[in-house]
Amino acid sequence: MFGSVFRTGMPAVWLAAMIVLLVVEGLAPGLVSIWFALGALAAMISALLGAPVWLQLVWFFLVSIITLLLTRPFAKKYVNGRAVPTNADMVIGQDCVVTEAIDNVLGQGAVSVGGKTWTARMDAVDGKAPKGSVLRVLRIEGVKLIVEEKPTT
Repeated sequence: MFGSVFRTGMPAVWLAAMIVLLVVEGLAPGLVSIWFALGALAAMISALLGAPVWLQLVWFFLVSIITLLLTRPFAKKYVNGRAVPTNADMVIGQDCVVTEAIDNVLGQGAVSVGGKTWTARMDAVDGKAPKGSVLRVLRIEGVKLIVEEKPTT
C-alpha cells in the first residue's frame, strides 16, 4: 500500500522539489541550485513514465551531477566571477614597509602601503618580519594584506 501511494505521488514530490530549488535559485546571488532543479525535472519525468523510486533517485543525482560538472566552470566564470576591482586592489604587487613587526603565530603585524596602514600577515604559516622591513603585497584576505619577502632580481 505504502509503495503504491509513494510511487503515484512522486511526480508531485519532484515538481515541488523543482519549484523550491528554482525559488532558491531566484533568491540567491549567482547560480546555486539550478543543476538540482534540472535533476528534479529528470526524476519527475521518470516518475511520470512509471519508473521505480530508486531509478528516479538515480536520474536525479545523475542529471544533477552531470549538469553541474558540465556547466559550473562556465557559470563561475561568467555569472559569479564578475568581481569588481576596488581601490584597495591597487596595493597588490606594491612594496610595503612593516610598521609593526609581523608574527603570524602571535597574530600581529602591520604595514604601510600607499600612505595607509594595514593589518598584515606573512604568506608563510609561521612567517615573521621585523619592523622596517620592505615586503611585497601578495593579496588581500578580508581586511588583511598578505605579504611576502620581495623577490631578489
